[in-house]
Amino acid sequence: MTETPVLLTREGPVARLTLNRPQRRNAMNNAMGDALDAALDALAADTEVRVVVLSGAGGHFCAGLDLTEVGASGASEAERAAAQQARNHRTGQRFVRLSALPQVVIAAVQGAAHAGGLGWVCSADFAIATQDARFCAPEVRRGLVPAQILPWLVRRMGRSAAMRMTLRGDVIDAAEAGRLGLVHQVVADASALDAAVAAIVADLRQGAPKALAETKKLIAALGPLSPAGYAEAGAEAFAKCAAGPEAKEGIAAFQEKRAPNWAS
Repeated sequence: MTETPVLLTREGPVARLTLNRPQRRNAMNNAMGDALDAALDALAADTEVRVVVLSGAGGHFCAGLDLTEVGASGASEAERAAAQQARNHRTGQRFVRLSALPQVVIAAVQGAAHAGGLGWVCSADFAIATQDARFCAPEVRRGLVPAQILPWLVRRMGRSAAMRMTLRGDVIDAAEAGRLGLVHQVVADASALDAAVAAIVADLRQGAPKALAETKKLIAALGPLSPAGYAEAGAEAFAKCAAGPEAKEGIAAFQEKRAPNWAS
C-alpha cells in the first residue's frame, strides 16, 4: 500500500494538516517533505480556511528527521553532502512557510516532538500539548547540529532555554516545556487536547480573517527570525556534520540502541 505521508482535510474554516507516518513516529523523509510542500502551497492559496491545526498520526507529533535517509549511501561524499545541505535548507524553509501562512496555525502535540518536530511546534502560532508529550533536541547526540530549528527555539523560548535544550539534548516533559515557554498550554489527554483546540478556534472565529492575517504580518515585521544568510550557513553546517564520522557513529549508535563512542 502506498503511504500518504501528509493528510490535509477541511472542516469548514478549519484545515487539519496531519503528519502521517505513524510507524516511524512521523519522522520526516523526502516523500513527507514533498507532500508538505504541496500542502503548504494549497493552504497559502486558500482564502476560505482561517485556522490550520497541525498534528501527528498515531499518538506522536513528529520525531524529527528520518535518520535512515541521513545515513543513506550516495555516489560520492561530495554529492551526499550537497544533498544533505539542500535537504536541510528545504526543511528550514518549510518552517518559514508554515509561520507565514495567512491562517492561524495551532500545533496539537502528543507523544514525541523531537528535533525537527520542534521546528513545527515553534513555527506554529499556538502550541498545545498533552501531559504525556515529550520534547527533545537530540542532534548533538547524533553527531549533527540543530541548524534549522535553532532560530525558532530561540524566538519561542529565548536564547538561554534554547541553549539548554540543544546542548544538553535530553528529553523534557510537557510540564517543563510549558514552564520554558515551548508550549502555551498543557492538557491532560487527547480529549482535553481536542477541547483546547476547539476553544482556540472558537476565539479565533471572533476575529476578522484579514485582520488576523495582517496582525501576523505585523508581528513578523517586528524583527527577522535570524540574521541574513543564517539558513544557508546552517544548512552548510548540518551537511558538514552529516557527512562526517561523528554523524556516522551517532546515527549507528542510535539505531543500535547503544551509547556512541564519545560517551564512554
